Amino acid sequence: MNEGFPVKKTFYARFGKRFLDICISFFALIILSLPMLVLALLVRIKLGSPVLFTQERPGKDEKIFRLYKFRTMTNERDESGNLLPDEVRLTKFGRFLRAASLDELPEFFNVLRGDMSLIGPRPLLVSYLPLYNEKQRRRHAVRPGLSGLAQCSGRNLLTWEERFDLDVEYVENVSLTLDISIVLKTIRGVMRHEGISSETSATMEPFRGSDESILQNKEAVK
Repeated sequence: MNEGFPVKKTFYARFGKRFLDICISFFALIILSLPMLVLALLVRIKLGSPVLFTQERPGKDEKIFRLYKFRTMTNERDESGNLLPDEVRLTKFGRFLRAASLDELPEFFNVLRGDMSLIGPRPLLVSYLPLYNEKQRRRHAVRPGLSGLAQCSGRNLLTWEERFDLDVEYVENVSLTLDISIVLKTIRGVMRHEGISSETSATMEPFRGSDESILQNKEAVK
């Protein structure tokens, strides 16, 4: 767990950030309710059901929660019943949703519930938890966010190690000024469609552990 990890104990980090999360996500859901309904219908028509993609993700202190997103991929499988690669299942419509970050809109429900924050490290897969080294695990000392320092600094074009370094940098420097800066950079990145895919994948290659984390896990087994 992350109880010993340093987080800035400012008034904003303790209270202000969560207050803004509740207010902004509440009004965002009201304002975006009609556009989200239209998107849900389009997803149902173009990709089928279910409309929402749900998946368990680790949140603050590695507490598991269920993430909500609009579905962007089909469920096409090979003859053995295995899902086809992401680049095959990701349709043109799905690419549009991701490029415009429209698939992320249902996550405002997660923010309102307290599972997530507007700004913070992106919530990744539960299967990655055993692969983090001690420094990388510090990303879970705060609530995960709709966007974060890594997302506005290159997104999927960054290596995993670069992303985690930025996540930890955010954890150690949480402030209103930093959050506003990330919001503005995120808006610019979305408008420019920056960093949607990595150099070798339609999304992002799976994290398989850094050399340091692999060594730590081996030592723990001994």
